[in-house]
Amino acid sequence: MPRFAANLSFLFHEVPFEQRFARAAAAGFTGVEYFFPYALPADRIAGLLRAHGLAQVLFNLPAGNWDAGERGIATHPDRVAEFRDGVRQALEYAHALGCTQVNCLAGIPPAGADPARVRSTFVANLHYAAEQARAAGVRMLSEPINGRDMPGFYLNRSAQAIELFDEAGSDNLYLQYDVYHMQVMEGDLAPTIERLLPRIAHMQFADTPGRHEPGTGEINFPFLFGHVDRLGYTGWMSAEYRPSAGTEASLGWLRG
Repeated sequence: MPRFAANLSFLFHEVPFEQRFARAAAAGFTGVEYFFPYALPADRIAGLLRAHGLAQVLFNLPAGNWDAGERGIATHPDRVAEFRDGVRQALEYAHALGCTQVNCLAGIPPAGADPARVRSTFVANLHYAAEQARAAGVRMLSEPINGRDMPGFYLNRSAQAIELFDEAGSDNLYLQYDVYHMQVMEGDLAPTIERLLPRIAHMQFADTPGRHEPGTGEINFPFLFGHVDRLGYTGWMSAEYRPSAGTEASLGWLRG
């Protein structure tokens, strides 16, 4: 079966951030991800990973003012210098945490921005981030997110992502494929994953509707996990859901 990681920004969210690592390890996870590491010194997080035998599998580039509703700045034509500073900071953390992949959030473009300029900015930023990451031994990912949960988010579909990656012209750009978001936007999960598998470096999941744990909605996760395994996927699959009745109680899918 695939290797499963916990997204600490969703699971174990009821306890302070630094306590979530122990909870994840105790629950049986061997890897963790979360939105951002930047509020803590990298060496402090590295110590938590070592103490609990966890791998850092992913985090996001700095994404602007998250609390104010920003969801990434890669599509902001007037913030390219800030974006590049964020790439540098993220790669420093990736090195310290032993993390080999980082996600670039496309974000919500500025109101009234010229669509052609937004696209060219995103493509150029993807190329820059991917090449800087390559030099650091890190893969650069980007994730389509559904427009219902995040209205206005620029990147919404898997085919759109691949088209933009190809336009960016770097072979160090990979798809972060979120089962939940893609079921909402396009469905057809199993054949899409099979077709795009060489371009997928990381997967996330939640059931829909509700964005709760597997078994609470319409997705056939026993089939999907088995399908991914049969395809020979060797990356991580991260649980990124809102537990419906407590995190430990939601882990039946992990315990088998």
